[in-house]
Amino acid sequence: MLKKYLLCFLISMVPLIELRGGVPFAVGMGLSYFPSLAVCVVGNMLPVPVIYFFARKVLLWGCEKKRIGKFFTHFYEKGEAAGHKLMARAGRGGLFLALMLFVGIPIPGTGAWTGTLAASFLDMGIKSTSAAVSLGVVMAGIIMGLVAKTGVHVFGL
Repeated sequence: MLKKYLLCFLISMVPLIELRGGVPFAVGMGLSYFPSLAVCVVGNMLPVPVIYFFARKVLLWGCEKKRIGKFFTHFYEKGEAAGHKLMARAGRGGLFLALMLFVGIPIPGTGAWTGTLAASFLDMGIKSTSAAVSLGVVMAGIIMGLVAKTGVHVFGL
């Protein structure tokens, strides 16, 4: 049982998959929903401070490298574009809510990793970023849990 929860925790840490994959995986394995949600939220949130403080620096470093530059440039530009998009839609005053919804509505490319990277580009502050991303992650976890429990098929999958 502990191994299953650990696997859900690790899945939730993976970029692109995140909690959006961890929660349905837990439901599919028959684990209890609320403990699974808690484990997946913690797993998804664990990388947030590292992403906030270091991802932009690592991406900038990688952009300058010959062999890996295109890969790093892609993710740097994705984070920068997400930040500009959030700012354009919300303005400075609504940025917290916009970030929370950006992370909380479970569509591809809008998870905690991208949201945190976007917030770091906007110099939003680690406390505000962590709070908005946390609320968004919980929201996404609830949505994904409901989708997984009801068997709703999204995008014909």
